[in-house]
Amino acid sequence: MQRLRRLRSSTTLREMVAETSVKKEGLIYPVFVTFGKNKKEEVPSMPGVYRYSVDRLGEIAEQVFQAGIAGVMLFGIPETKDECGSGACDEQGIVPQALRFFKEYFKEKGKSFLLVADICLCEYTSHGHCGVLEGGDVVNDKSLPLHAAAALAAVRAGADMVAPSSMMDGVVAAIREELDKNGFNNIPVMGYSAKFASAFYGPFRDAADSAPQSGDRKSYQMDFRNGREALRELDSDEAEGADILMVKPALSYLDVVAQARARTLLPLAVYNVSGEYSMVKAAAVQGWIDEKRIVKEILTAFFRAGADIVITYHALDYVRREEEK
Repeated sequence: MQRLRRLRSSTTLREMVAETSVKKEGLIYPVFVTFGKNKKEEVPSMPGVYRYSVDRLGEIAEQVFQAGIAGVMLFGIPETKDECGSGACDEQGIVPQALRFFKEYFKEKGKSFLLVADICLCEYTSHGHCGVLEGGDVVNDKSLPLHAAAALAAVRAGADMVAPSSMMDGVVAAIREELDKNGFNNIPVMGYSAKFASAFYGPFRDAADSAPQSGDRKSYQMDFRNGREALRELDSDEAEGADILMVKPALSYLDVVAQARARTLLPLAVYNVSGEYSMVKAAAVQGWIDEKRIVKEILTAFFRAGADIVITYHALDYVRREEEK
């Protein structure tokens, strides 16, 4: 008989042979920024997550500084929207303002900190789709220059990395070309490489006011039934010059994460999305689960499956709880 339980018999032994750990340096916290003054608005469907005006960003900046996580990913809620999402390309827009704030804040702290700008048009278009809409369809190639311009605006404002999330074919290549052409060849691109059309995004669309006004995103986001196609998407982003690949959502797609890890040598990210977060929060409020233990188990699963980076709304709570031990 193989007595595998021998190495589980004490806390010391279990800690010594543990294969996977959650590293806070691999966590990125999403932050929502909105126009206005003195705003800190809790997202009703995401307890503990807020929309901040730029003048209130110091509060969350201090929290992420104290937590010692890798960085933040910024999402903007603009003052106005139009058909082509031109606000995404505005160098005085809400995300560039937030980037400049964070850049100065962490410069004064003397700390290296990663500022990631999500690059998409859905928050900025009046129709809520991720690109140029013609006849009810998102036109892929006409949308690419807008994504490239949005990435350039973010980098000029201080973004250390850009992450195109629209699932437009060729968007990584378009952004890479635009950044290189303007002298930003050292700025990495993290592709939302395998992003599935998922029911887990609902609370995010409340937070970012980005729900499509008609139809859905199934013609450009991936069919959740397709694992092999996800690997083709990952290969495509790598070929276009992505520096980091991503699978989104994370929790229901760990098979894809594991296959991606076996396939690529690039760093691999996962996005622990809003619906995954809100389900845990809702169950914890009811007393049905131990939130602390569940979150640690979920985050560990992402790293165990092969992720190097986890984008998660749990990041700050997780670090606080670990430090309370």
